[in-house]
Amino acid sequence: MIEGLISLASYSIGTGGGIGNALFQLEQMGVFAYLLPFLLIFALVYGILNKTSILGNSQGINVVLSLAIGLMALQFNFVSYFFSEIFPRMGVGLAILLVMAVFLGGFVDLENQKWGKWLFFGVGALIVLIIVFQSLGSSFGFGGAWGFNLWGLGYRIQNALPWIFVVGLSVFSIWKIIKSGDGGNNQNTNPKNP
Repeated sequence: MIEGLISLASYSIGTGGGIGNALFQLEQMGVFAYLLPFLLIFALVYGILNKTSILGNSQGINVVLSLAIGLMALQFNFVSYFFSEIFPRMGVGLAILLVMAVFLGGFVDLENQKWGKWLFFGVGALIVLIIVFQSLGSSFGFGGAWGFNLWGLGYRIQNALPWIFVVGLSVFSIWKIIKSGDGGNNQNTNPKNP
C-alpha cells in the first residue's frame, strides 16, 4: 500500500534535475538547433561586414545581409548538426588546454621559456584539428571514428598516439637532463658583453 504513495524522482545520467529539464525543454523548442546557430552566424557575419566595411558603412545593408545569410544557413540541418558536434567537443578541448596550462604554469616559467608557449600552441592546434575532423566525420560521414580516413591515416595515428607520447616524453626528458647537466657552464664568450 505504501509503495503506491511514495514516488521518487529519478533522472537519467544526462538530465541533471531541474536544470536538465529546462535544457531539455529549450532543446525541444529548437533553441540549440536553430536559435543559437542563427545568432552565432548573424553576429559573425554582421561583425565581419562592419569591420571590413566591404559594402560601405550602411548598417541597414549589413543587418539585412546578416539576417539573410543566418536564415539561409539554417535552411537545411547541416549547420545544426555540425554545431551540435563541434561545440561539445570544443568544450572538452578547452578543458584539456586548461589542465595543460595549469600543469605548465606549475612547472615551467612561461614568461622566460618560449618552448612552453610553442608546446601549448602545438597541443592547441592539434586539438583544434582533431575536433574539426571528428565533427566533420560525425556530421557528414567524412571518415571513421577520428573523422578522417585518408588512406587509413586516422587509424594509424590512433594506434601510434601512445608511441608518439612515449617517444616525445623520452626525448623531452633526455633534453631536460642534458640541459640541466650543463651546471651553469653557459658562460658568455662574447668579449664585448661581459
